[in-house]
Amino acid sequence: MSMKKLCNTRTRAVRSLSALLLALVCVAILSACHGSQGQAAFEVPEEWDAGRNYEITFWAKNDTNKTQTKIYEKAIADFEALYPNVTVNMRLYTDYGKIYNDVITNIATNTTPNVCITYPDHIATYMTGVNTVVSLDGLFDDAKYGLGGSEVRFEGPTKDEIIPEFLSECVLGEEHYAIPYMRSTEICYVNKTYVEKLGFELPDVLTWDFIWEVSEAATAKNADGTYAVNGQKVLIPFIDKSTDNMMIQMLRQRGAGYSTDDGQIEIFNDDTREILQTVAEHAKTGAFSTFKISGYPANFLNAGQCIFAIDSSAGATWMGSEAPLVDIAPDKLVQFETAVRMVPQYDVDNPKMISQGPSICIFNKTDPQEVLASWLFAQYLLTNDVQIAYAQTEGYAPVTSKAQDSAEYQDYLSHAGEDNDIHYNVKIEATEVLLENAENTFVTPVFNGSASLRDASGQLIENVAKSVRRKETIDDAYLDALFDDVLALYHLDQLGGGMGGDSESLGPLPRASKILIGTLIVAWIGIAAVALHDEMAKRKG
Repeated sequence: MSMKKLCNTRTRAVRSLSALLLALVCVAILSACHGSQGQAAFEVPEEWDAGRNYEITFWAKNDTNKTQTKIYEKAIADFEALYPNVTVNMRLYTDYGKIYNDVITNIATNTTPNVCITYPDHIATYMTGVNTVVSLDGLFDDAKYGLGGSEVRFEGPTKDEIIPEFLSECVLGEEHYAIPYMRSTEICYVNKTYVEKLGFELPDVLTWDFIWEVSEAATAKNADGTYAVNGQKVLIPFIDKSTDNMMIQMLRQRGAGYSTDDGQIEIFNDDTREILQTVAEHAKTGAFSTFKISGYPANFLNAGQCIFAIDSSAGATWMGSEAPLVDIAPDKLVQFETAVRMVPQYDVDNPKMISQGPSICIFNKTDPQEVLASWLFAQYLLTNDVQIAYAQTEGYAPVTSKAQDSAEYQDYLSHAGEDNDIHYNVKIEATEVLLENAENTFVTPVFNGSASLRDASGQLIENVAKSVRRKETIDDAYLDALFDDVLALYHLDQLGGGMGGDSESLGPLPRASKILIGTLIVAWIGIAAVALHDEMAKRKG
């Protein structure tokens, strides 16, 4: 082959490569735009087109609780009877993490559900796409189709009838992007029998000092190696189901930093160090462990192998000798008196307890009428029929004063202890702790990455407890390294607010943007190579 032909061949090859790279740029641009859901912001239609048929999807979480599934199915059937031109297709998940992952995946393909039960931390991530999630403020106040609207075909709550503390949890930035569905809090379930056997009197409000003192006293053993308080070879006096909530609540009770509203990370502080040192001290003696390390606290509690079990109020039906959902063999069950208390406090006169529970968001679609149909269904989930029925299944509290103050719900509460099913006393007592302390509840700031910060807060406790078991020394050097590891693991230094940096930072680039930038760089290198090759060929010619 002649030199001229060889040059021409190389030129065509380089140009083909450049064209291919430019095509990839176009694909990346389209993918980035598509993934960001760059559609128009939703505006409430003046009239709902009731003459059309709509099919909407509803994603919800269910822990194989058939009663809850039936409540959802009844709600859908009742709604469709009121709105026969709307079909609701339900998809159930076993946990919220799976819902979150599927939503993130489907945002990129424009196949998100219409209505989704999820958490505000997750919604903040969904909102990284443009107009992906519908801002609900206009819908709240719409005279016809809003909360208590004149054209709504059922008796739902007005905006003022949604518990203010619960509704405020659904604000991201300055707008509401969700409505609360159910609310729970963390509860300490106590084997009161063992507390008194150890010589202590159980207070109305637990303190951390009391928890640690009793837990340490419970580690005393008999000569044969069994524990004195239960006569068994196994005892973990204090088990916490959710170490992220544990850390968050301890920091809030101490007035210590966690994060700012704009996403600046404050968790790596001296208060956190003190908490972790305390955790290490009691993990070393065997007085404390976690769900991830040892197992479900309810199982230990019911087997007489735990004294203080912290879990959600929604987990109350698993707690206690008479619990309807006992998950251990009957021969392992130990009879004891179960007491229900709010989580331990540093200051009993200024209690702080986390408010948690699922919320409902609506995803934007190109058809505003479809979005309005989705809103009507979401609003229906706030009716008394749904709220009261669902709240009775576990230790949840309805999110509306309309439901809470209703004769039906008050009658339900008044029959606590009459049976060990719907009126199981531990479940109702756990709910009442939340109802009586709504003003003492708090929520953590919500921003893109707040879910990662929540995971990181629990990881700090988990790592310390595991390290103690490995006989590692928990000192300042260890904690310095732990902070660095967790910071890197959860990419907390890349969040919008950073680590004390500029709070106006936009945070890490989305994956599609990174691909786009990388593809552009490669493409321009290819173009430069073509230009350089042509210039050299001209000079040789």
